[in-house]
Amino acid sequence: MEGLIHIYTGTGKGKTTAAVGLAVRFAGSGGKVLFTQFLKNDNSSELYALKQITNIEFLPSCNYFGFTHSMTPLIKEKAQKHYTDYLGKIINKVLSGNYGLLILDEIIAADNNGLILHGQLTDFLKNKPDYLEIVLTGRSPSQDLLNAADYISDIHKIKHPFDKNIPARMGIEK
Repeated sequence: MEGLIHIYTGTGKGKTTAAVGLAVRFAGSGGKVLFTQFLKNDNSSELYALKQITNIEFLPSCNYFGFTHSMTPLIKEKAQKHYTDYLGKIINKVLSGNYGLLILDEIIAADNNGLILHGQLTDFLKNKPDYLEIVLTGRSPSQDLLNAADYISDIHKIKHPFDKNIPARMGIEK
């Protein structure tokens, strides 16, 4: 099977949920999944379930720097170093393992905020193993990421409880 590139983007809730669903489906078919997350604190509720599923491995980031709009220049510099190294670790791991699916959750936000090297990501996508399926999530992907994708799902927000100042709820948004 030829591996393709998916992008789940848009302003709506459900990008990570869609990626989790594909990871479960892929693992259920016997495939091996590497699930990774950028800009999150490694304790989202979906991770507890994913860790229970045979064939899904989660590679934690191990650092959380807060929301990008709140980062000071010093914190942003530390985050950039960390996430660039994290992406390198992910690439090395996926190339040395027998993974058929790689989830790069919120990598688009990391890319848009200069927290990874854009060329490192695009080079990896261009030179990925033929069999490897890759999912990228996040808002407003660059044109070259859109061009690299085989699937693009744009999830639009029509209405969201956050608009009424209802905070993220455990098991639903976090």
